Amino acid sequence: MDSPDKAPSAGDVRSVRGLAHPVEIAVDRWGIAHIRAEDRDDLFFAQGYNAARDRLWQIDLWRKRGLGLLAADFGPGYLAQDHASRLFLYRGDMEAEWAAYASDAQEICEAFVCGINTYVDAVNAGELELPQEFQLFGTKPARWQAQDVVRIRSHCLTRNAISEILRANVTAQAGAKADALRKQIEPAVEPHIDDALGIVPVAAIDVFKLATASVTFSPERLDAKLDDASRWKRINTLGEIVRESETQGSNNWVISGARTETGRPLMATDPHRTHAVPSLRYMVHLTMPGFDAIGAGEPAVPGISLGHNGHSAFSLTIFGADQEDVYVYETDPANPGNYRYGDGWEEMVEVEEVFEVRHHPDQKLALRFTRHGPVMHEDRAAGRAYALRTVWTEPGSAPYMASLSVMRARSLDTYRDALRTWGTPSINHLYADVTGTIAWQTVGKTPIRPNWNGLAPVPGDGRYEWQGHLSLDQLPSSVNPEKGFLATANEMNLPQGWDSSRAAIGFEWVDKSRSQRIHRVLGEQPRHRLSDSCALQNDLHSEAASRMQKVLRDVALAGETATHAARHLLDWDCVAASTSSPAALFEIWVTRHLKPALYTAFGADEKLHALLQPGDIQSVLEVMEQPAAWFEEDGISQRQRILQETLDAAWQDCEMRLGVDPAGWQWGKVHRLILDHAVAGAFPQVASSFSIAPIELGGSGSTPMYAAYRPGDFAAITGPSVRMVIDVGAWDNSLFINLPGQSGDARSPHYQDLAQDWLAGRYHQLAYSREAVDAVTEHRILLTPAR
Repeated sequence: MDSPDKAPSAGDVRSVRGLAHPVEIAVDRWGIAHIRAEDRDDLFFAQGYNAARDRLWQIDLWRKRGLGLLAADFGPGYLAQDHASRLFLYRGDMEAEWAAYASDAQEICEAFVCGINTYVDAVNAGELELPQEFQLFGTKPARWQAQDVVRIRSHCLTRNAISEILRANVTAQAGAKADALRKQIEPAVEPHIDDALGIVPVAAIDVFKLATASVTFSPERLDAKLDDASRWKRINTLGEIVRESETQGSNNWVISGARTETGRPLMATDPHRTHAVPSLRYMVHLTMPGFDAIGAGEPAVPGISLGHNGHSAFSLTIFGADQEDVYVYETDPANPGNYRYGDGWEEMVEVEEVFEVRHHPDQKLALRFTRHGPVMHEDRAAGRAYALRTVWTEPGSAPYMASLSVMRARSLDTYRDALRTWGTPSINHLYADVTGTIAWQTVGKTPIRPNWNGLAPVPGDGRYEWQGHLSLDQLPSSVNPEKGFLATANEMNLPQGWDSSRAAIGFEWVDKSRSQRIHRVLGEQPRHRLSDSCALQNDLHSEAASRMQKVLRDVALAGETATHAARHLLDWDCVAASTSSPAALFEIWVTRHLKPALYTAFGADEKLHALLQPGDIQSVLEVMEQPAAWFEEDGISQRQRILQETLDAAWQDCEMRLGVDPAGWQWGKVHRLILDHAVAGAFPQVASSFSIAPIELGGSGSTPMYAAYRPGDFAAITGPSVRMVIDVGAWDNSLFINLPGQSGDARSPHYQDLAQDWLAGRYHQLAYSREAVDAVTEHRILLTPAR
């Protein structure tokens, strides 16, 4: 993060160690760095240097969180989180690990961290200004090792461990229908639940939640004493963790040239991740002889995972493969470190590690592992232990790292070969190239479970073991489909007739409303344009609301308030704009009134409601559309009663929140995007310098312009972190936007300069050719080898 008062000029020349040849970094008017080097090592050195230049605090915190090094900087309040993070580090064979991503993956990562370290050394030597965040906390950035990039696994995204434990609890206490309101199962199967296990305690996933949580700061946590370290084992409520993990998704589509205005393929992608400041995604352009790629990645990882290389375009969304299982063990009463396996006892592997703690002596803490994975929880009184088996612990499962090969593929065959070792997260990969080929390939290590379906915890005594993984050729794919386009939005998209008994992939997916809307719009457009993709990425139509309107048309409600509420919804165009009054009523009604009423109707008491949130909108819609299939008796009248009571309550709720006049209700008044920087909680006096003013937002979890929110306060938490629309073959026509901006330095003009454009659906050129890049370049940095 260069200081703004030292902003690079057109003649900014920096002499650095670690380069073989000069490298140019041309920063354009939107903050994208276009890096030009003469060879591979110099290119990725410069990518690491540039990531540190723009995002040093962010990538340093990411590394310390992932490696379990927070307490050294921030004190005892972070010791429990460090302990949890280290349980999920990759601890296997590094040779196999590197080989899984690319033949030169290790060399690329070594060059990348060398670039980061060069910048870190300059900052720590006082040659470059220490970013403000370090100054506030009294800390310094640390140097990296190449393996740091790949050993961190706790951001792999695809996970159903929490869902397994919730299902065991909800099913035992309220039944399968209540659990279906929590999470619909597709294709429909009976969850394999081992009754001998009883109820698996929800506390069994506390360590897992902590390991995957973001870093939060508060005066109380920062001032925690060593004796108080255990108080910080649970820093998020279950509902927040579940909502955050459930709403990570994306949209992407690719249109054949036969259906575009130009005759060229067109690709659109807008990955949905938890909104943050700085943005999770970082746009970069990497150029050297024989390789020229531009797109989005994560600033702490070399390469790009979405974009194009001048021949092929590629993008991804989360695919619902089940990549983990919770195992429950009987432990030896005489030696709790032993667990039953087969006909005898097996000893847990215990690793004692040293944890630095700021202003305190080093602490030694034990990490325990079974043959399946890290031990998350032990209940010695009950003689039980709980561990997680996940593909994270296997070679080749660092998130997105296989993109090092994908981004260099220049044919469909080499693209598919690059995907063969893709580990995590499980992905819908879309492809298009200048030959006109378009393709869809699902990827990700998908365990073969010969005798259970992975929907609930199972005994870890050896009866439930994986038997390898499905191969790439066993996973769904398509090339040049007859309909002329491919689109994914995290929905259940296994091909019709897919035999899950032969190749079970997963049974838990995201709301299909976005996918239905996207497919409908694309199917109705005979000649698709770049602007059409931009409009669709910003589309606020709610398919869920449209389906609910059909229900309301068929129901005769009594009572003035409920009738008035139904009429208000029926007069709506189902566009969930931030200024929409019916959108406010609909979302408040469904989230705060209809869902809880259904939970109760299907046997869940109020204490269990917390385990059911945020709920599955598809199941809610099915109950309303087909009440006879859900209620054991008199489904029509039960639906009528629930609609009557909840619409009445929702109308009154809106009056309390938004005023008595429905003409003044606006969805954006309660549905706001809060972009608070992490330091804001610790230093409220400077929060305004780092955080971005709340944004009134339209959309929901059911609109293509994805805007999932917390049920408690309707604050938007997840959505498109970056948007791209790529004109395949006419690359300079491509467009992008990144929220809130490219830089992680609050003093930079590129820190939040794209926020209002993102909100308004305005895009900027993704310049690619030398001429186009030079035309939009604002300043240049020349890195020269130090003599």
